[in-house]
This record gives sequence, structure tokens and C-alpha cells, in this order.
Amino acid sequence: MLPIRTKKELQEIRSNLAPNSKIGLVPTMGALHSGHASLIKKAVAENKTVIVTIFVNPTQFDNEEDLQKYPTALHDDLRLIADVSPNIMVFVPTTSEMYQSNVIPKKYDFHGLDKVMEGEFRDNHFNGVGTIIETLFSLIRPDVAYFGEKDFQQLRIIQKMTEILKLPVKIIGCPIVRESNGLAMSSRNERLDPSLRLKAGFIYDTLVAAKQKFGTESVHNTKEWVDNEFENHPDFKMEYFEIADVETLTPAKRKIENIKYRGFIAVYANSIRLIDNIALN
Repeated sequence: MLPIRTKKELQEIRSNLAPNSKIGLVPTMGALHSGHASLIKKAVAENKTVIVTIFVNPTQFDNEEDLQKYPTALHDDLRLIADVSPNIMVFVPTTSEMYQSNVIPKKYDFHGLDKVMEGEFRDNHFNGVGTIIETLFSLIRPDVAYFGEKDFQQLRIIQKMTEILKLPVKIIGCPIVRESNGLAMSSRNERLDPSLRLKAGFIYDTLVAAKQKFGTESVHNTKEWVDNEFENHPDFKMEYFEIADVETLTPAKRKIENIKYRGFIAVYANSIRLIDNIALN
């Protein structure tokens, strides 16, 4: 499997596809795991042509150290993709290929979806996400694109961007894939030492318990309980836990009938930042 390296080559291949060839896109930043494999398998099952992109996008990092330490394993990534199907096309550009000398994100109006949770703690993050996804959509012109629900806020923002810009791409959200202890699969998990990685199942265990509590308790009481759980755990520092409306991502102050809610969490394990979420009702 030879990866495609340039936008020119990608566009030439794209232009030679049959006009009725349904194209599925799976954008990734590499360091692929079973969660990514589930997206790729779904794309293969639903599309004639599948393109996977591997690009560590610098414009969505607000922390230079996090960017520098982001894991890369291209050989292993290509092997994982080939194990799903040898017919998948893989686009692996450099930063200069994608941005030339202008490594600056566009500014977007995401109708407030980017102002809470991740947006509150990661300055300009979603402008960077929007910039690279819009660029990939323009280059590849996919019919369908697949994103994991672990990054649920990102998923909603990409859906909103697609709607606002009237892009002819269907956005599919796919369920979170978890490790045996419940920890949401993430490329950053590779940076955890084995003991801490095992203990990190505590994050998901707390979310599951919060979901049960939310069935009978108020928003305030549920959030307070989660706060206390992490205050009493020496290995993890919680950055936020928020209960939000699934559609608008507006943080909830009280339960409203017929509104679907989701619990969102960001936690530091040493210097490694982990995120997760769970449907609450």
C-alpha cells in the first residue's frame, strides 16, 4: 500500500474515479487503533471507494508540546488499514503540502458550539479542525465522512459547518470504542504508562455512575458528585465535567423534558489529557 503524498496526485486519482463511485472519507491524525478501524470498516461496508487521511494537523493544537509529542506510527497505520481492505486509498500529506507557508486557521462561526467545554479550554482548536476538514472535503469531495463520537463536540461542529457552508457531505457519527477497562480508545492512550492506563478506566466508571445518578438527581447534584469523585482520586485531575444539550451543546442548569443530554469530561493523567462522554438519557 503506497500512500498518496501530494494534493495533485490525490486530485488526479479523484478525477479518474467513476462518476457514480460513492466515496467515503475517514480523516485521522494517525496512531490508529481499533476505534479508527471501526470507522474504516463502516466506510468500506457503505462505499465503493474509501479514502483514509493521516495528518497531524498543527492548526488544531493550542499546546506546542502536545503537538510535538503526538504519537506517530505510519508503518503500523498502513498495516491496520490494509488489514481492513487492501483497496483503501491513504492520503499522507506534509504540513507544507496542506498549508504551504500559511499555517494559520480560518475563522468560523459555529453558532456557539465551539464556545463551551473543549472550546473554553483549547483556544482556537475548532477553527483548526474546521480548516483542515473543509480543506479535505474540498480536495476529496466525499459523499460521506465518518467521525468517532469520542470527540462528540467536534462531531457536532463538523455537522454544523457542513450545514452552514452547504457542503454536499453526509456526516456519520460512530460509537465510541473502548479498551477492556472502559477507557475510550485514543491515540494519546499510548503515552500512558501501563499502570496509569489501567487505572484510567476510572473515568468511564465515573461516567456510567453519573448516568445512573442523573436519572434521579438534579444536574447540580450529579456534577457535584463527579467533582468529588475526582477530587478524591490521586492520579487524575479533572479539567471539566459538563452536562449539555446534545443538539446545541448548551450546558444544562436543570433538566428539561424531551431534551437529550450528554455528559462530557476532560481529565489529566499526569500531563496527558483524556476526554470522554456518555449519553445520559
